[in-house]
Amino acid sequence: MKLIEKLGLNALHRMDPEAAHGMSIKALKSGLTPAPGPVTTPRLKTNLAGVDLPNPVGLAAGFDKNGEVLAPLSRAGFGFIEVGAVTPRPQLGNPKPRLFRLTEDKAAINRFGFNNEGMEVMAKRLAERPKDAVIGLNLGANKDSEDRAGDFAKVLAHCAAHLDFATVNVSSPNTEKLRDLQGKAALTALLNGVIEIRDALPRPLPIFLKIAPDLTEPELQDIAEVARETRVDAVIATNTTLSRDGLRSAHKGEAGGLSGAPLFEKSTRVLAKLSQLTGGEIPLIGVGGISNAEQAYAKICAGASAVQFYTAMVYGGISLAADIAHGLDQLLARDGYDSVAEAVGSKREDWL
Repeated sequence: MKLIEKLGLNALHRMDPEAAHGMSIKALKSGLTPAPGPVTTPRLKTNLAGVDLPNPVGLAAGFDKNGEVLAPLSRAGFGFIEVGAVTPRPQLGNPKPRLFRLTEDKAAINRFGFNNEGMEVMAKRLAERPKDAVIGLNLGANKDSEDRAGDFAKVLAHCAAHLDFATVNVSSPNTEKLRDLQGKAALTALLNGVIEIRDALPRPLPIFLKIAPDLTEPELQDIAEVARETRVDAVIATNTTLSRDGLRSAHKGEAGGLSGAPLFEKSTRVLAKLSQLTGGEIPLIGVGGISNAEQAYAKICAGASAVQFYTAMVYGGISLAADIAHGLDQLLARDGYDSVAEAVGSKREDWL
């Protein structure tokens, strides 16, 4: 991390967390952040559900909720970027404060509640996206919607022309009863509706499913069955957790989803179990607690074809994207792998 980035992070940490997030978006717009450009090597090039990535290190949804900084993010070293979540209509989300830094735990708790400017605004910004980047959209449902399942399909239909993939997000803990859609019957109906829209598009795109880390083993088995039956292209494991085990920070009791370092082990075990249940037939994206190349590599060895992170940037800056990609390349070379695909699932048993 360069000195200017370290000074910037120190300044942001003196601010309210949500205000600091807004300032980080402004810094990206102003060109004040590292921009190493695409990070890639023959080893890092990855195919994820038919999409070619320069490297398998992605930005998780939630950082750029409204697609405001697609161009600078595409130059930050990520192999792919996921924006959103976006709902059909704009919504304010939950009352503030709703974002809390847990510095001692290298974590965060949020209860944003899908605050976003809506699919109309997002579609306009996506239409001006960098054409050489891989960009996906996290689909959400309005809190007061009478047809939440229909909302996901509606956002997809409106924004699909400008996307490389889309993610069905039924795993946020911050919209009441949203996680109920992870049940087998409800999830099957929701995904079938989204995939029906996808299949009718002039240019069909991969559909990913994002799941929670708090699922029981029978629930994970149901997820695996539904993913197979509905022909989901990949599963993202996992979103934030409701668990508070082992936390030390003052804000540990705040309601919302916990992300960051404490989530690493739990989310990786869910990832490995899902890899076992699907027999490696469905690509998996590992998310939760990644802050360095070794942890990204551990997710890959547990069964992930690609990884995503977000909270670690609060503590390590945006230069982490390039650092993790370069470090991952070195780890693959150290272990004699010529590609990411060769390492996928190689140490899955260690996490079961």
